[in-house]
Amino acid sequence: MAGPGGAARARFAVVGGGIAGVTCAEKLAAEFPSEDIFLMTASPLIKAVTNFKQVSKTLEEFDVEEQPSSLLEKRYPNIRVIQSGVKQLKSNEHKIYTEDGKEYMYEKLCLCAGAKPKLIVEGNPYVLGIRDTDSAQAFQKNLAQAKRIVVVGNGGIALELVYEIQGCEVIWAIKDKAIGNTFFDAGAAEFLLPKLAAESRETPLECKRTKYTVEGNEEKGRPTGASDKLGSALGPDWHEGLHLKGTKEFSHKVHIEILCEVKKIHVQQEFIQLQRTSLTFPKGEKNVEADEVLWPVYVELTNGNIYGCNFIVSATGVVPNVEPFLDGNNFAVGEDGGLKVDKHMHTSLPDVYAAGDVCTAAWEPSPVWHQMRLWTQARQMGWYAAKCMAADALGESIEMDFSFELFAHITKFFNYKVVVLGKYNAQGLGSDHELMLRCTKGHEYVKVVMQNGRMMGAVLIGETDLEETFENLILNQMDLSAYGEDLLNPDIDIEDYFD
Repeated sequence: MAGPGGAARARFAVVGGGIAGVTCAEKLAAEFPSEDIFLMTASPLIKAVTNFKQVSKTLEEFDVEEQPSSLLEKRYPNIRVIQSGVKQLKSNEHKIYTEDGKEYMYEKLCLCAGAKPKLIVEGNPYVLGIRDTDSAQAFQKNLAQAKRIVVVGNGGIALELVYEIQGCEVIWAIKDKAIGNTFFDAGAAEFLLPKLAAESRETPLECKRTKYTVEGNEEKGRPTGASDKLGSALGPDWHEGLHLKGTKEFSHKVHIEILCEVKKIHVQQEFIQLQRTSLTFPKGEKNVEADEVLWPVYVELTNGNIYGCNFIVSATGVVPNVEPFLDGNNFAVGEDGGLKVDKHMHTSLPDVYAAGDVCTAAWEPSPVWHQMRLWTQARQMGWYAAKCMAADALGESIEMDFSFELFAHITKFFNYKVVVLGKYNAQGLGSDHELMLRCTKGHEYVKVVMQNGRMMGAVLIGETDLEETFENLILNQMDLSAYGEDLLNPDIDIEDYFD
């Protein structure tokens, strides 16, 4: 229905067509079947959760599928998808202005605008950020001609990328001592590294998550002037169905430069004027040969090494996409740049909620939960934000959702199943903790984080079947000091103890 001045109005509006926004809109639509729910999104495709499986109390697995928004409107006739980016929010008037010049009024609003890649440098044609399906396609086009690339970053996307690329030299620059620091410690990295060195690749198991095909909508689907930076986040299988093969015939060539960051990027002309030496791809430990080839772009690392390459992939994490909402609104913003939300997903402004990558959890968290910008948390937050909005609208009270009791995430790296629970890297525990490990090369890696005899976190790589037991031990904080090292003894069936 129209509000004053011809603005359409709805009881609930949601901004963002990613997992958090779509989950939030669906939940609101189900709770209020007779109310219109506005969902505003800059992209013609939305992200829908499919094949949802509750693996255990806190672990969930699902696929993410890109779908035309008309499918969402079919499933929920009271969802109105408004395909336009948000230009401005006037929170004191409860109004949203979209890029296409329209205005919308809401009673309650949830901002789920996600995050965008944190590029090492903006506006350099040789630097590609990887975050969504569009950038993954640009990446594939560039890789087809590439003989060498530099990958910067040490999160999940960098890890998968380096593992998947074949036929192209990869210089991988990480600021940590070990690979994959977001998910692993040095031990887990050691366990996974042989997979990087393996020349022949076992055929990957059939992958059940999304295949990212964006055919057909590539040209006509992008609204003109649409920012290239937006698009939805990639999940753990984003490289499936992309042919990540460079020009050379050999398979795997990865050289890791640790404890360094990018100091400067030089285009070819600048590099020639520098009169410095760049290096060839290292063949052994001590190899520092000068490179005779001229490359389109050069990366100077903080450790003094310079490498030429065809292009640079910036996989250095994300920044919350808060820009469109800050102007004229007095949001409390977290240190990581997200909109601060309390334990009911409420921002600091009346009737405005936020969920997913755009927000920063500012409540006092459970001792074994922390925020991480992952699909699982986007789904949980979107769902819970809708519950909170509904409760507020109906004047009811609501308990904090159970999914925020324990950090739990399940994914795949290098074809291994990976489960991370609680403070799996001893986040925030200081030096007051101990680690227990069990590792069978090429088969499984189990690590638990203990504090005062209680299990605080775990990393499980491979088919360990320990996730439910460990989840329970972390949740009930049972004193395990009596078991000592036996806790991880493979000959003792630990589940029998704790059923």
